[in-house]
Amino acid sequence: MMTILDEIAAKTKERIARRKTEKSLAVLRAQAGAMETNTDFPFEQALRQPGMSLICEVKKASPSKGVIAPDFPYVQIAMEYEAAGAAAISCLTEPYYFQGQDAYLQEIAAQVSIPVLRKDFTVDPYMLYEAKVLGASAVLLICAILTDSELKEYLTIAHSLGLSALVEAHTEQEVQRAVQCGARVIGVNNRDLKTFQVDLATSMRLREMVPKECVFVSESGIRGAEDIAKLYQNGTDAVLVGETLMRAQDKSRIIAEWRGK
Repeated sequence: MMTILDEIAAKTKERIARRKTEKSLAVLRAQAGAMETNTDFPFEQALRQPGMSLICEVKKASPSKGVIAPDFPYVQIAMEYEAAGAAAISCLTEPYYFQGQDAYLQEIAAQVSIPVLRKDFTVDPYMLYEAKVLGASAVLLICAILTDSELKEYLTIAHSLGLSALVEAHTEQEVQRAVQCGARVIGVNNRDLKTFQVDLATSMRLREMVPKECVFVSESGIRGAEDIAKLYQNGTDAVLVGETLMRAQDKSRIIAEWRGK
């Protein structure tokens, strides 16, 4: 039986197949190659700063919540996050299930000085070169939709472009795969992308499987300062947060509270 994650991945493959008819991989690779390669990996540096780092998400909708932000001033939201102390921005570019657009990322990356993660369902090397051209500093690689050989290949390409990769896992086996494939940033999604059930204990439990030299990120289901404090005490380096902040009027106050400031 096809899960929602499988469905999204299949739809993404169709999207990229169409993109390739509009702009070839060779042309896109040349565009990416002509850009400066920042081998300082600013996304990783931002998450390695002392204290808990916040990756704040800009997304219009999700399959589980529907439309989150009918009025969607995405650049303003990203700038508010930066001003409030976010370490990085996560921007959804998947169009069918999250109502994202590449233009959102491109415009945000041009307006903020902190790193931007392209959050999409990477299923083809083409998407890595796209991310570079759009101005991203990092990409998302989801273990559940990639083979080990794909993970290794995509990590190699991303790093050659100066892009960090947030390698996302949900189970013990997926964390092991991420480590073995050479991931430097590993995120544990507390939401099961097959059932959409959320359990914060997932990242609490799997933290010990991730080497200390890796950046460890907890994703989804984080409700407030109490959750963040627990995760920080458990050795979490960063959290990826979105829907609660997206709906909040006073983002600066909430982020300051969450960071213990």
